[in-house]
Amino acid sequence: MSRLLSLPDPQALSIRAKALVFEDPASQALLAKVERVAASDATVLITGETGTGKELIARHVHTSSGRQGPFLAVNCGAFSDTMIEAELFGHEAGAYTGATQARAGWFEAANQGTLFLDEVGDLPMSMQVKLLRVLQERQVVRLGSRKSTAIDVRLVAATNVDLARAVEAGHFRRDLFYRLNIASLHLPPLAQRPLDILALAHHFIAIYAQRLGLSNVRLSQAAQAQLLAHHWPGNIRELENVIHCALIVGKGAEIQADALSLRGAIAPAPALPEGPVAVAASAPASSSQDGADGTALLRQSLRLLFEQGPAELFTHVERELVTAAYEACHFNQVHTSELLGISRNVLRTHLKRFGLLSERGVRRLHIDANGHAAPAKAWPI
Repeated sequence: MSRLLSLPDPQALSIRAKALVFEDPASQALLAKVERVAASDATVLITGETGTGKELIARHVHTSSGRQGPFLAVNCGAFSDTMIEAELFGHEAGAYTGATQARAGWFEAANQGTLFLDEVGDLPMSMQVKLLRVLQERQVVRLGSRKSTAIDVRLVAATNVDLARAVEAGHFRRDLFYRLNIASLHLPPLAQRPLDILALAHHFIAIYAQRLGLSNVRLSQAAQAQLLAHHWPGNIRELENVIHCALIVGKGAEIQADALSLRGAIAPAPALPEGPVAVAASAPASSSQDGADGTALLRQSLRLLFEQGPAELFTHVERELVTAAYEACHFNQVHTSELLGISRNVLRTHLKRFGLLSERGVRRLHIDANGHAAPAKAWPI
């Protein structure tokens, strides 16, 4: 294993990728570019699928930069639209209800260091304007204050959506996109880095074998072949879970192919998904073999709607699309936004518009006798 990057606390529960190796030529080329970029103070935009290790790349940019301040990571999709300004830029006492004392924001806390903004595409448009101003002026103004504070912060942003397409769709500011995209780093999916797969598998075997009190655990040839053949939709996080499960259910010192729980290897039973899910139309199992696909079925359904001519047809289709995706993702906003290819803030706008999201919580849905979705019960967000 030529190089290994891992989180500071690998035992912490996390949905992030916890390790990244650079065995594959594509990974080695990326590492060389990362270290060239790190030597500058340029703002960095990291793109790549969920679970590929974007935060690990951001941490390596920071440690290779020589900056003396801290590395702080913030998920832009984790805060409500009303709180994200106070979180990023800080607030003064009395700035809003409950603000009993002044507090520095993430930008001030990361002074002299690096601030990592994950899921930057989820920022609401109003916050995009303020972030652009901070990047241009290198100053922040706390909520409730008129005094600016100078900062020396290197910004590293990451996203798993195509920001260029978001700009064209009007969901992301063009000027902010160009300001973030000074130095770009693209992290390929794990399936496109085949030499990294076995290296990561051996790394996770070493970690979990030690925790489980196992020794001299190895992968059989058949198991290695299955790992290399899998398409890894969940990337490094999925690989870690597969290895962990194999060590728990496997027998003996050699992990066999049948101990690997690979998604897509067999027809999966309904379960809570870890990421975006594919919404399958209710058609016979043989429909794909007969040449019918989801798009064809969708067009057939639309033709039926055209014949019925319901009022506000476009809104009706939008509502059904958002509702179906929200149900398929088990009412998880992050997964639903990823499935639909929109930001979480745009999704929340649609959920509120269609009465699927209240101020107090998310409304669970039930399907009535006519097959229509309707709110059933409010659950906390």
